[in-house]
Amino acid sequence: MGKEEKRILALDRYEHGVVINALNDMRNDLIEEERPTDFVDEVLLKAIDAPTKKVRSRDEAR
Repeated sequence: MGKEEKRILALDRYEHGVVINALNDMRNDLIEEERPTDFVDEVLLKAIDAPTKKVRSRDEAR
């Protein structure tokens, strides 16, 4: 059995919103086409529930 790979993305608030909106649009398209949305639902919920982490800005590091 191999290890499962995971990806970590660092997104700012705007980028996070773009991902959420894109996934929601995809979900709506699937619903309109009467196709299953299970996988998109799972990814959308993961994106919505993703934990946040505060990082120092470049200006503060100086």
